[in-house]
Amino acid sequence: MEPPADHAYPAHWEADVVLRDGATARIRPITTADADRLVSFYEQVSDESKYYRFFAPYPHLSAKDVHRFTHHDYVDRVGLAVTVGGEFIATVRYDRIDARGMPASAPADEAEVAFLVQDAHQGRGVASTLLEHLAAVARERGIRRFAADVLPANSKMIKVFRDAGYTQKRSFEDGSVRLSLDLEPTAESLAVQRGREQRAEARSVQRLLAPGSVAVVGTGRAPGGAGRTVLRGLTGAGFTGRVYAVNRAFTEDRREIDGVPAFRSVTAIGDPVDLAVIAVPAERVPEAVADCGRHGVRGVVVLSAGYAESGAEGRARQRELVRQARSFGMRIIGPNAFGIMNTADAVRLNASLAPELPGRGRIGLFAQSGAIGIALLSGLRRRGAGLSSFVSTGNRADVSGNDILQYWYEDPDTDVVLLYLESIGNPRKFTRLARRTAAVKPVVVVKGARHSGSEPPGHAVPATRIPDATVSALLRQAGVIRVDTVTELVDAGLLLASGPLPAGPRVAILGNSESLGLLTYDACLTEGLRPLPPRDLTTAATPADFGTALANALADPACDAVIVTAIPYVGGEAAPAAAPSEPARPPGQGLAASLAAALREAAAYAPAKPVAVVHVEIDGLAEALAAVGNGHRRTGEEPVPAAGRPTPPPAAPAPPSPPATHAIPAYPAAERAVRALAEAVGYAQWRRQAAEPGTVPEFLDDAIDEHAAAALIAGSLGRSADPHGLTLAPADACELLGHYGIPVRPALPAPTADEAAVAAARIGYPVALKTTAPHLRHRADLGGVRLDLADEAQLRLAYRELTGALGAPAELRPVVQTMAPRGVDTVVRAAIDAAAGAVLSFGLAGAPSELLGDLAHRLVPVTDRDAAELIRSIRTAPLLFGWRGSAPVDTPALEELLLRVSRLVDDHPEVVSVTLEPVVVAVYGLSVLGASVRLAPPPARDDLGPRRLPGY
Repeated sequence: MEPPADHAYPAHWEADVVLRDGATARIRPITTADADRLVSFYEQVSDESKYYRFFAPYPHLSAKDVHRFTHHDYVDRVGLAVTVGGEFIATVRYDRIDARGMPASAPADEAEVAFLVQDAHQGRGVASTLLEHLAAVARERGIRRFAADVLPANSKMIKVFRDAGYTQKRSFEDGSVRLSLDLEPTAESLAVQRGREQRAEARSVQRLLAPGSVAVVGTGRAPGGAGRTVLRGLTGAGFTGRVYAVNRAFTEDRREIDGVPAFRSVTAIGDPVDLAVIAVPAERVPEAVADCGRHGVRGVVVLSAGYAESGAEGRARQRELVRQARSFGMRIIGPNAFGIMNTADAVRLNASLAPELPGRGRIGLFAQSGAIGIALLSGLRRRGAGLSSFVSTGNRADVSGNDILQYWYEDPDTDVVLLYLESIGNPRKFTRLARRTAAVKPVVVVKGARHSGSEPPGHAVPATRIPDATVSALLRQAGVIRVDTVTELVDAGLLLASGPLPAGPRVAILGNSESLGLLTYDACLTEGLRPLPPRDLTTAATPADFGTALANALADPACDAVIVTAIPYVGGEAAPAAAPSEPARPPGQGLAASLAAALREAAAYAPAKPVAVVHVEIDGLAEALAAVGNGHRRTGEEPVPAAGRPTPPPAAPAPPSPPATHAIPAYPAAERAVRALAEAVGYAQWRRQAAEPGTVPEFLDDAIDEHAAAALIAGSLGRSADPHGLTLAPADACELLGHYGIPVRPALPAPTADEAAVAAARIGYPVALKTTAPHLRHRADLGGVRLDLADEAQLRLAYRELTGALGAPAELRPVVQTMAPRGVDTVVRAAIDAAAGAVLSFGLAGAPSELLGDLAHRLVPVTDRDAAELIRSIRTAPLLFGWRGSAPVDTPALEELLLRVSRLVDDHPEVVSVTLEPVVVAVYGLSVLGASVRLAPPPARDDLGPRRLPGY
């Protein structure tokens, strides 16, 4: 990239970053206006750190030093600073040098680099983050290597270079260590960068969800209002930390409110505050944020509305809110947020508008919408499910679903992740994080605003042209369980959180209603499961009968999961009554308790298989099934005597107790239970396959000439008058594809019958005559294609018929092409979306893909496993594998074609679109009969550069 002639300030180098401890900081170029900041910064650095930087005592910077370190051309001399609250906490610079180590300009491609970090901020990952950003700047300016001289005692800086993951060399010269880093990104440097990103972002969320103290800013003086609601939620949940009420309208002598210490400002609180919940009008939020920042608050939850959801003025207010909070190193949940919760016994945080904290559970719940969050919390509560944590981000101006995924990925208290999303701010990153998380725990997503143009006004999201069906396919490729409704989100979450993953699709069905069993059987077939014949226990079945039948089904090696169907007990014996000391049970509640106990006890003996219950009008059954087993301790747990009581003498060995019982999910309809189970089966299969993800073939044959392809692309773009790109001429498209081992059968233009005859003689009979006009392309049903023309006479006759029926040759644009072996017509496409990246698509040509949308999609680069799955995942795939006695086609050749197209697009991001249609796949081999390639300057990628938070 050529720098501007005047070396203008490179604003695009500015970035907000999350440091190792979860706090934020800003990286920006140093300017001439920073002289005073630089001097102040240097005065706060220890003598030892100064010695390490300059290799000699250097107590003060001279005026010449200050001028040198603040005047840069942003090409050969660059300086970056890390700031918090507007003040420097670290600096780094590079100076381009030649082979002798002297100052130089391009084409010299090496630079000398030096860091200085304030002692108070060492150990926070500041230098590592600076190195990432400086390396990206250097590559932009044509620098390929960094050199640094480091004293041997400066082990921290040596470690920064060593751990960066770049290719490096080390030598010992003149009493110092000479380090040389090759700045070309490597797989190791990318892995290091993403590992640091995960730890930093997870830590930033952990600071929000596990604070030691919370201040509620905007606590009303009278009952009611958002602030008092949050305050009651915190105290009612039993928050284990300190709580403070803050309102500038409190009188000077006000000391507490609702038993909580009261203050007029956060800075008036004598102790540290980790989290602030802000519930004041939008116009007063900046004052509250500044108050929090000055006191060192780590993060804020902004409940206030009136931001981007309200229009242009609100969007500007939201951008300023993020800028202000990040300048103090704080992260934001919101604005327009519902709040956050953490049910861990050591925290018990309810910093939300919800009246009470949910029960403890293993589900992590994220909702961008407060209203949907309320509905999900209510639904999970009714079903007896608990949560590990809950986050509702509202406009998600800062903290987003990606950050929460980073936290839940390593959170030991979360086994299942449920996400309600209305927008995905960084689809590439979300897909990457979701795939990594799904490899260890289920991720279930329901997405609102699925149709183009329907994104919530408060969310800034990149434009995308990818249809929702494609987004769904890409999420499933990443292992995400995509569901359509919030009801299905809860249904799937309950099943996944309550038991193990099924080992396969075989489902046993048992119950006391033949009709309900048949409905369940049909639903299993509809969802692609393999149900065993339902077992009818008859309406006279007792809870003990259910327990015995379930135990037998779970013991059957031909069964992978069990669905129990139940209707109210109508046998000759009444359900167990309540004990005399217990309150009277409502009708049916005795049955619910006894049936739940029998089913949970049976399921406990086969913990490796999931169980779901479908019930009709059995009040209390869902709650009873969700309850933790009474009286059963997990292995290794021993009773602890009450304080002050003597330890009882050892008792005689007791008979072995039953294993601990676990929750069983219950559903009011067979279809809902089966669909949840089907999602679990599909996810379990993905997990097994993800353990062996496949490889991206190298294609070491001579068919791929990457350099020749790059030259063709560069030449075509250089000659194009359109800065937005061009569609290659057919000959150029065929040449480019040929460089990747993708031959296209030549099609010669035939503007007249005579020229058609000459073309046919040139390529040899038999031939095909077809139109290439856009409105007739690939429309054999309209008569625009004539096949198997064996000689010139047949060709001329077909030409007359074609032009007579459809129009003049100038309109039809006929071509002559050699005949391909008979086979199945398919279509292969690749396209680059600015938001999601490169996507490879496959389907059958014509009506299946165009009318029915029967296409499969994978992100590029695809592996050999992806290619095999791609052609097998379309609904019309049986036509490729010998449907109704036809000969199976050459699918290995088709898989290779998909891999070569993927390689082309991955190697050359300027190839923004490829369409191969039709691709005729025969019994042996395939033929590409039509090809279109579009080139354009590649869209900017935000997933390969240094770590940075989304801009505002």
